Amino acid sequence: MSAEPAGTGVCPGSYDPVTLGHVDIITRASAVFERLIVAVVDQPVRKQKTLFSAEERCAFLESAVEKLGNVQVKAFDTLVVDFAREHEAKAIVKGLRAISDFEYEFEMNQLNRKMAPDIESIYLMSSPQFSFLSSSGVKELAMFGGDITELVPPTVAARLQEATRR
Repeated sequence: MSAEPAGTGVCPGSYDPVTLGHVDIITRASAVFERLIVAVVDQPVRKQKTLFSAEERCAFLESAVEKLGNVQVKAFDTLVVDFAREHEAKAIVKGLRAISDFEYEFEMNQLNRKMAPDIESIYLMSSPQFSFLSSSGVKELAMFGGDITELVPPTVAARLQEATRR
């Protein structure tokens, strides 16, 4: 027996670039919520400057999720809980690959819960075929001429190889 989709969820990240692991989490989360907003952080705090602009990352995501009718992609530059409230979201959805992800996300959950106890955090475990996949790993592979075609959407593969060739 499956539950009816619930309200709005927000799936935040830097998505620099979006990987097939991200697309998998977004696709699975879109089945849980009536509306899912993929929130692209304009300038991440814990990471270096992004390779792609927020506009370009949003375009990559829009292309990757165009078949999902209940998914929107939006850039944001505020606290994720403020963004979630602004869009009347009930939950923040994140993917987890490894223990290191859990440690960071656990800390963020506690901070978010302190600021917004009404917004739940929901974690989806990475599918096995994507458990090793990270944006930084994909960028490094591309930089050294590795084949990334099975790791990212086609538009991202072409643009990433072009961007890292410089």
